[in-house]
Amino acid sequence: MAEYKAIHGTLFQHKTSDPLGTGIPNAAWASGGNMNTARQYVGAFGSQTAGLVAGGETSTSVNNVEQYDGTSWTEIAEINTTRYGLEGFGNSYTSGFVVGGAPDKAETESWNGTSWTEVGDLPQGTERGGCAGTSTSAFYVGGYKYPSPAAPTNVGYDWDGSSWGTGNNINTTRDRMGAAGVVTSGIVFGGTSPGGQHAQAELYNGSAWTETGDLNTARRELGASGFDRTNAQALGFGGEPPAVAHTESFDGSAWTEVANLSTARAAGGGLGTSPLAAFAGGSGLSAATEEFTAAQITDAIKTDGQTFYRSDTGDFKVTLTQYGTGAWASGGNMNNAREQLAGAGTQTSALAAGGAPPNSLDYTETYNGTSWSETAELNVARRFTVGAGSSSTAALFIGGYYDPGPAYYSDLVESWNGSAWTEIAELNTGRATYQGGSGTQTAALTFGGNVPSNVAICEKWDGSSWTEVGDLNTAGYARCGFGSSTSALCFGGNAVIASNEKWDGTSWTEVGDLNTARNYLGGSGTDSTAGLAMGGGTPSANVAITESWNGSSWTEVADLSTGRAQNAPGTQGTSLLSITFGGYTGTAPSNATEEWTVPESISNLTITD
Repeated sequence: MAEYKAIHGTLFQHKTSDPLGTGIPNAAWASGGNMNTARQYVGAFGSQTAGLVAGGETSTSVNNVEQYDGTSWTEIAEINTTRYGLEGFGNSYTSGFVVGGAPDKAETESWNGTSWTEVGDLPQGTERGGCAGTSTSAFYVGGYKYPSPAAPTNVGYDWDGSSWGTGNNINTTRDRMGAAGVVTSGIVFGGTSPGGQHAQAELYNGSAWTETGDLNTARRELGASGFDRTNAQALGFGGEPPAVAHTESFDGSAWTEVANLSTARAAGGGLGTSPLAAFAGGSGLSAATEEFTAAQITDAIKTDGQTFYRSDTGDFKVTLTQYGTGAWASGGNMNNAREQLAGAGTQTSALAAGGAPPNSLDYTETYNGTSWSETAELNVARRFTVGAGSSSTAALFIGGYYDPGPAYYSDLVESWNGSAWTEIAELNTGRATYQGGSGTQTAALTFGGNVPSNVAICEKWDGSSWTEVGDLNTAGYARCGFGSSTSALCFGGNAVIASNEKWDGTSWTEVGDLNTARNYLGGSGTDSTAGLAMGGGTPSANVAITESWNGSSWTEVADLSTGRAQNAPGTQGTSLLSITFGGYTGTAPSNATEEWTVPESISNLTITD
């Protein structure tokens, strides 16, 4: 009988036709909350649960602005310049921009969650172009330009966070197209010109636009969302003429028709990503919101498997590591209940230091996977600080408050060697109230905090000194982070935000927001591609919510047993094995430890050529 034979030292790759790549099955649109003002030709930015729509047209141009929380719309501060046919870019209703519009508008306005501020204008008045990106990385292309002769254009501009500079022209002159992405990885599709409606799509890499697969249905005034920069996914939905309900999904090379909108319409505002999107308002002066959801497929073949070949059938078989559903379980209690503490390490080798109440503590405890042991105290008692380190024998304890007396924003850093704390090189800027932190004893990062005003400062540790590097996009306190000195994530914080930023070793980029805005939360992960956010505070309560990060978006997973905030930030567990400890339950400091585990199993996948 023929058998599968193990193959060693050979790399096998998927064919381009392999169905294990990306896709969005089980897609569907469902009704969301109606806007307060029915309108069309709006500008929009943000996500399905934190979106914003500005301006547009009723019987006349309007400057109304509304924000969406996933359930209902709330009217907020108006934009300064009344207009329709404008565009929006940004990841959340707390931070974004609107630009251009009709008639003959070049103004760009910045939204900080409270008010609008006029910033750098487009070089010329333009309406209904293709625009997408973050607060520091966006593009605007095409559109209907002014002044005379007014006509569609193919001109491109790039946004650097403060002004529009010369970008790169798209290949096909058009206006009223869909757009998604950022300046280094974007897409535009559809639109119109004097020759009629377009189906063409173009991809942007920051230096040139390249034509890619056409839409199945040519159209203009369509909504857009997404752009998963790993899998190059996007959505296009609605459009005209006549108004259509078609939704198409882009997989990096081709478009596939998926679930239709409930109501055919055009000229609404698109929000969100490819698996989680929303479409608000639109032609016919609609107030309707529809929400799109889908289960995203990812490639399951992992490098830790073995490959086997059966010569008589020409089949390959690959061993795969598969992951079940994660859950929290109780671990050993700390000896000292406390909040406002810092943590480092893993599920089987953790460190807890500092905290409160009533004043700052110097207590240090180590965890072996079963129980906590008291050990040598900090040199300086502190609270509201952050830890970095990969085990209970090697860690840093960074910044914080110390008291009694007036709270002092500390620049002190202490290094732990498994038996004693040593004061080492100080931060350039002392700070507290949970600045974020990530990394190891010899290569760490700390970011944000307050001094006492909120700061965006980021400092990098190389084992001997701290150096200021690229600032966060959003200054803040009570933020959390995980990762390394070259690949980190910063999320949540302030007076409760969902903002999320990714560090690539040089700069911070806004990426997919948390599903639930919160502050004083915990986090764990070794780099920016995978990790957990757990617990934290909202305006109404301390929560037990846990979210898992996959490199592009957050997914809610199993809750903590007890809602808590001010639990230890800075632990270095992973999205599969993690730990959190201490914190404030809403009534008292906690000494509880909870351990997160995602079960693994080995199975076989047979692949037939």
